[in-house]
Amino acid sequence: MDEVTFRSDTVLSDVHLYTPNHRHLMVRLNSMGQPVFLSQFKLLWSRDSWAGPDSECARGGDVSTHEAPSPTPSSPGSPPVSGGSGEGLTLQAGQEELGTQLDEDGDLDVVRRPQATLEPDPAETPRDKVHPMILTQEEADGPGPEAPESCPHSIIQIEHTMATPLEDVGKQVWRGALFLADYILFQRDLFQGCTALELGAGTGLASIVAATVARTVYCTDVGADLLAMCQRNVVLNSHLAAAGGGVVKVKELDWLKADFCTDPTVPFSWSEEDIADLYTHTTVLFAAEVFYDDDLTDALFNTLSRLVHRLKNGCTAILSVEKRFNFTLRHLDVTCEAYDHFRSSLQALEKQAEGSLRFVVEPVDASFPQLLTYERIRQLELWKIVAEPAL
Repeated sequence: MDEVTFRSDTVLSDVHLYTPNHRHLMVRLNSMGQPVFLSQFKLLWSRDSWAGPDSECARGGDVSTHEAPSPTPSSPGSPPVSGGSGEGLTLQAGQEELGTQLDEDGDLDVVRRPQATLEPDPAETPRDKVHPMILTQEEADGPGPEAPESCPHSIIQIEHTMATPLEDVGKQVWRGALFLADYILFQRDLFQGCTALELGAGTGLASIVAATVARTVYCTDVGADLLAMCQRNVVLNSHLAAAGGGVVKVKELDWLKADFCTDPTVPFSWSEEDIADLYTHTTVLFAAEVFYDDDLTDALFNTLSRLVHRLKNGCTAILSVEKRFNFTLRHLDVTCEAYDHFRSSLQALEKQAEGSLRFVVEPVDASFPQLLTYERIRQLELWKIVAEPAL
């Protein structure tokens, strides 16, 4: 397959968009007929920190980090790219500081980028098209998914799709999940030995990282195909959780339903023991990149409030969001409606006067170290919600 053509209704994550001409190992087709790819995400820490339970990492000490690779001359200021096979690719900064240019009538004069020539300069990396090289299992130079016991502790293997309709975006890897994973690794004390719940886990990347320090992580989402992919990723990376004694439990949690699915014939349903453990021990909830639809945002905040009021202990919720700008015909302007609705929901939660809890909402300083390779843009934000007994 020389080129991949994406339909107009296809959503493509920036994590995958900024790897043009990169090699993606296609491992299978899912039940929806969508190609599933395997990517490796490298953790920028010392492998010595995983020496055993007595190491600094296992005790919740500082994690040894490395500086991000220097930008290449062809793409000034670009951070390293995430995903793929860990090759030394860099991202071109998608935004350049250009002076505003107006024509003689005062209108914006758009300088269009010249079309790619038929014979591009091989020394330059073309950015006009994105056509990843798709490899089947037989065509790959190396082996397929590594067995957990043979995979190094600095590598996270994730199966994902690369382009989906909007309703299946959870099957892709998003920057917000990598951003949240960085925070989890930085705030190890918050997650150390705890029971945690992820809402809208998608591929499960953040839950897998959380399980390196937490005792139990309930990794939840909805949809049998998505949950099966998530379970495969948990198995692929079981060695990471096992090093710290953590466990990831993949479960179905539909925000549009008031109760857990407890039907034992339904895959990824809850047992009574799981529900009791969740309510008794959970102290951390987290979610990443799930605030792209106003109805789903409302459903998440309703679910969050309902669950927190049922927990035995006080808890902290960490939410990761990317502020995305879009041009809308309704406003005839560039807006960020999904983000604005998210912020309004935070304010409404903080003002909530019902029940026995009050919610304290605050932004998280984003200056913590970057331990995963991705493009950390200023539009990425973390918000902390602390549930406290109402006075």
